[in-house]
Amino acid sequence: MDWLEILTETTQHIKAVVTPLIKTPIAQKTYGMGAGGDPKKYIDLQAEKALIETLNEHNLNFTLISEETGTKHYGPNPTYYVTTDPIDGTTNTLRGIPFACTSIAISKTPRLDAIQAAAVADLFHDATYLAQKNLGAYRNYQKITPTQTTSLAEAVIGIDLNTYKVAELSTKLNQLLTQTKHTRHLGANALELCYVADGTTDAFIDIRGKLRTTDIAAATFIIREAGATITTPQNTPLTNPLSPTEKVSFIATGNTSLHQTILKTLKKA
Repeated sequence: MDWLEILTETTQHIKAVVTPLIKTPIAQKTYGMGAGGDPKKYIDLQAEKALIETLNEHNLNFTLISEETGTKHYGPNPTYYVTTDPIDGTTNTLRGIPFACTSIAISKTPRLDAIQAAAVADLFHDATYLAQKNLGAYRNYQKITPTQTTSLAEAVIGIDLNTYKVAELSTKLNQLLTQTKHTRHLGANALELCYVADGTTDAFIDIRGKLRTTDIAAATFIIREAGATITTPQNTPLTNPLSPTEKVSFIATGNTSLHQTILKTLKKA
């Protein structure tokens, strides 16, 4: 199965459908709550529809695990699991803030550590991240590698503070925030993880316990194939089930040295 070709075709179809809807009134129309607990917007559902259409054109039998419609089988004997967040950064697309993506992960077992191919496509820019097991990770078919930055003072670190419990979270992150000069959060976690994979940033941290595995399934695999590091805050592998209700926390870094520095800094707090 040439998953890289199929994933490229799928993300291109999604972008073609979504792009005309960005920052339009119809895109904001709500159709109840999604399987992940967020409102289902028209733009999200159109992105998911485009994904399903493309995979059906290839006569694939698969089980879809989606943040929008949950788990659904396509074909008589589903062989693969297709885990997706059709649009990561829906709020950004609705406002026209140019940072959002679509993410798709392929596996034969519904677990984060069982993914064998993945794609994350930037919806605003000409950037598509692809990875296949043991073949490395690529941005627009150019191989990517993470940074070797080890100093917190020099590192550009993404930190997701998007929670009502921000006071509690900032206490846990106080030591890290004090020692880090360059922090970012752009509003689409899958794409921010890919930025770690290709060396645009040096690390990305989300310890809220709020993010779903469907959000980061594809990006987690791309991180690993690029040679970067991603673990739980306890420094254990991410082996969570792929489900729109399964929550996850993580620390992703370009190299193991920076990873250990961040883990130690968080432990002190």
